[in-house]
Amino acid sequence: MLDELLFALTIVSALGCGLMAGVFFAFSAFVMRGLARLPPAQGIAAMQAINVAALEAPFMAAFFGSTVACALLAVASLLKWHESHALYRLIGSGVYLVGSFAVTAAFNVPRNDALAAVAADSADGASRWAGYVAGWSAWNHVRAVACTVAAVLLILSLR
Repeated sequence: MLDELLFALTIVSALGCGLMAGVFFAFSAFVMRGLARLPPAQGIAAMQAINVAALEAPFMAAFFGSTVACALLAVASLLKWHESHALYRLIGSGVYLVGSFAVTAAFNVPRNDALAAVAADSADGASRWAGYVAGWSAWNHVRAVACTVAAVLLILSLR
Protein backbone atom coordinates (compact mmCIF):
# COMPACT_ATOMS: atom_id res chain seq x y z
CA MET A 1 0.00 0.00 0.00
CA LEU A 2 2.74 2.50 0.92
CA ASP A 3 4.74 1.54 -2.15
CA GLU A 4 1.72 2.27 -4.36
CA LEU A 5 1.25 5.66 -2.68
CA LEU A 6 4.93 6.50 -3.15
CA PHE A 7 4.70 5.47 -6.81
CA ALA A 8 1.58 7.63 -7.30
CA LEU A 9 3.18 10.57 -5.50
CA THR A 10 6.25 10.25 -7.71
CA ILE A 11 4.08 10.23 -10.85
CA VAL A 12 2.11 13.28 -9.67
CA SER A 13 5.32 15.10 -8.78
CA ALA A 14 6.97 14.28 -12.12
CA LEU A 15 3.89 15.42 -14.04
CA GLY A 16 3.67 18.61 -11.99
CA CYS A 17 7.33 19.39 -12.57
CA GLY A 18 6.89 18.72 -16.29
CA LEU A 19 3.83 20.95 -16.44
CA MET A 20 5.63 23.78 -14.69
CA ALA A 21 8.67 23.28 -16.94
CA GLY A 22 6.36 23.83 -19.91
CA VAL A 23 4.85 26.98 -18.45
CA PHE A 24 8.24 28.47 -17.65
CA PHE A 25 9.67 27.36 -21.00
CA ALA A 26 6.84 29.14 -22.82
CA PHE A 27 7.66 32.36 -21.00
CA SER A 28 11.36 32.00 -21.74
CA ALA A 29 10.91 30.95 -25.36
CA PHE A 30 8.37 33.49 -26.59
CA VAL A 31 6.09 35.23 -24.08
CA MET A 32 8.69 37.55 -22.57
CA ARG A 33 10.36 38.08 -25.95
CA GLY A 34 7.01 39.09 -27.38
CA LEU A 35 6.26 41.45 -24.51
CA ALA A 36 9.73 43.02 -24.82
CA ARG A 37 8.98 43.90 -28.45
CA LEU A 38 5.96 45.97 -27.46
CA PRO A 39 6.20 49.62 -26.49
CA PRO A 40 7.00 49.71 -22.73
CA ALA A 41 3.52 50.87 -21.67
CA GLN A 42 1.88 48.01 -23.56
CA GLY A 43 4.42 45.43 -22.34
CA ILE A 44 4.02 46.57 -18.74
CA ALA A 45 0.21 46.53 -18.94
CA ALA A 46 0.24 43.06 -20.49
CA MET A 47 2.64 41.66 -17.88
CA GLN A 48 0.64 43.25 -15.07
CA ALA A 49 -2.46 41.51 -16.44
CA ILE A 50 -0.59 38.19 -16.75
CA ASN A 51 0.62 38.49 -13.16
CA VAL A 52 -2.93 39.03 -11.91
CA ALA A 53 -4.20 36.07 -13.95
CA ALA A 54 -1.38 33.88 -12.57
CA LEU A 55 -2.86 34.27 -9.09
CA GLU A 56 -6.00 32.42 -10.15
CA ALA A 57 -6.75 28.75 -9.50
CA PRO A 58 -5.32 26.91 -12.54
CA PHE A 59 -1.75 28.18 -12.25
CA MET A 60 -1.73 28.32 -8.46
CA ALA A 61 -3.03 24.74 -8.22
CA ALA A 62 -0.30 23.48 -10.55
CA PHE A 63 2.46 25.53 -8.90
CA PHE A 64 1.57 24.90 -5.26
CA GLY A 65 0.30 21.38 -5.92
CA SER A 66 3.69 20.48 -7.41
CA THR A 67 5.40 22.14 -4.47
CA VAL A 68 3.41 20.17 -1.91
CA ALA A 69 3.83 16.91 -3.86
CA CYS A 70 7.60 17.42 -4.09
CA ALA A 71 7.87 18.32 -0.40
CA LEU A 72 5.97 15.16 0.55
CA LEU A 73 8.10 13.13 -1.85
CA ALA A 74 11.30 14.51 -0.33
CA VAL A 75 10.16 13.47 3.15
CA ALA A 76 9.07 10.05 1.90
CA SER A 77 12.43 9.63 0.18
CA LEU A 78 14.26 10.30 3.41
CA LEU A 79 12.05 7.79 5.23
CA LYS A 80 12.67 5.18 2.52
CA TRP A 81 16.33 6.03 2.06
CA HIS A 82 17.27 2.35 1.80
CA GLU A 83 15.46 2.05 -1.54
CA SER A 84 17.62 2.21 -4.64
CA HIS A 85 15.90 5.20 -6.25
CA ALA A 86 15.33 7.31 -3.16
CA LEU A 87 18.26 9.54 -4.12
CA TYR A 88 16.69 10.36 -7.50
CA ARG A 89 13.38 11.22 -5.80
CA LEU A 90 15.09 13.34 -3.16
CA ILE A 91 17.30 15.28 -5.58
CA GLY A 92 14.46 15.71 -8.10
CA SER A 93 12.15 17.04 -5.42
CA GLY A 94 14.86 19.29 -4.02
CA VAL A 95 15.68 20.72 -7.44
CA TYR A 96 12.02 21.64 -7.91
CA LEU A 97 11.64 23.10 -4.43
CA VAL A 98 14.74 25.26 -4.76
CA GLY A 99 14.78 25.94 -8.51
CA SER A 100 11.08 26.63 -8.91
CA PHE A 101 9.43 27.48 -5.61
CA ALA A 102 12.32 29.28 -3.87
CA VAL A 103 13.45 31.10 -7.03
CA THR A 104 9.88 32.25 -7.68
CA ALA A 105 9.47 33.52 -4.13
CA ALA A 106 12.88 35.18 -3.90
CA PHE A 107 13.32 36.63 -7.39
CA ASN A 108 10.27 36.60 -9.66
CA VAL A 109 7.51 37.58 -7.23
CA PRO A 110 9.38 40.64 -5.88
CA ARG A 111 9.92 41.81 -9.48
CA ASN A 112 6.22 41.27 -10.19
CA ASP A 113 5.26 43.23 -7.08
CA ALA A 114 7.54 46.11 -8.08
CA LEU A 115 6.08 46.12 -11.59
CA ALA A 116 2.54 46.15 -10.19
CA ALA A 117 3.37 49.36 -8.31
CA VAL A 118 4.22 51.40 -11.42
CA ALA A 119 1.83 53.03 -13.82
CA ALA A 120 2.22 51.33 -17.19
CA ASP A 121 2.28 54.62 -19.09
CA SER A 122 4.64 56.45 -16.72
CA ALA A 123 8.25 57.46 -17.37
CA ASP A 124 9.24 55.48 -14.28
CA GLY A 125 7.58 52.39 -15.71
CA ALA A 126 9.29 52.79 -19.05
CA SER A 127 12.70 53.16 -17.41
CA ARG A 128 12.17 50.04 -15.29
CA TRP A 129 10.72 47.84 -18.03
CA ALA A 130 13.93 46.75 -19.79
CA GLY A 131 15.56 45.83 -16.47
CA TYR A 132 12.44 43.97 -15.40
CA VAL A 133 12.35 41.90 -18.59
CA ALA A 134 16.04 40.98 -18.37
CA GLY A 135 16.07 40.11 -14.67
CA TRP A 136 12.72 38.35 -14.59
CA SER A 137 13.59 36.34 -17.71
CA ALA A 138 16.98 35.26 -16.37
CA TRP A 139 15.40 33.82 -13.24
CA ASN A 140 12.62 32.30 -15.30
CA HIS A 141 15.24 30.42 -17.35
CA VAL A 142 16.51 28.98 -14.06
CA ARG A 143 12.99 27.86 -13.20
CA ALA A 144 12.46 26.24 -16.61
CA VAL A 145 15.72 24.30 -16.40
CA ALA A 146 15.16 23.30 -12.77
CA CYS A 147 11.66 21.99 -13.45
CA THR A 148 12.90 20.03 -16.46
CA VAL A 149 15.76 18.50 -14.48
CA ALA A 150 13.41 17.68 -11.62
CA ALA A 151 10.94 15.96 -13.96
CA VAL A 152 13.72 13.90 -15.56
CA LEU A 153 15.10 12.81 -12.19
CA LEU A 154 11.67 11.84 -10.92
CA ILE A 155 10.96 9.87 -14.09
CA LEU A 156 14.33 8.10 -13.72
CA SER A 157 13.39 7.19 -10.16
CA LEU A 158 10.48 5.13 -11.50
CA ARG A 159 12.62 2.63 -13.38
